[in-house]
Amino acid sequence: MWLKAFHLIFMVTWFAGLFYLPRLFVYHTMTSDAVGIARFKIMERKLFWGIMTPAMLLTLLFGIWMLVDYAGALYGGSGWLHVKLTLIALLVGYHFLCWQWLRDFAEDRNTRSHLFYRWVNEVPVLFLFAIVLLASLKPF
Repeated sequence: MWLKAFHLIFMVTWFAGLFYLPRLFVYHTMTSDAVGIARFKIMERKLFWGIMTPAMLLTLLFGIWMLVDYAGALYGGSGWLHVKLTLIALLVGYHFLCWQWLRDFAEDRNTRSHLFYRWVNEVPVLFLFAIVLLASLKPF
């Protein structure tokens, strides 16, 4: 149960960052003064490297640890787990997209509008619903 508790704690932390970083991008695109832009760059960098990425790595570590511990008895041949792992792989890809956007902002190369980031901000919600429902209900 400790593994699951730590997995959930870091998953919640990771998702908090995934929800917040694109929101910072929205505000960053709407900012035009140099002080504000510099502030957003710092906030985005600290969120990504200080919270999101360590939380992602720890979520994956504890998740893999649970898979190794319980693989044969609990999860063998479970279709829901394969779908969940696929969604997690896509979520990691989304995390790396956020890194690319972070680099674009850091180097003043962003070409996307605040509306783009408003829509992108909804993507983790879909992943969260699907992953939690799969893990809780184990439908197939």
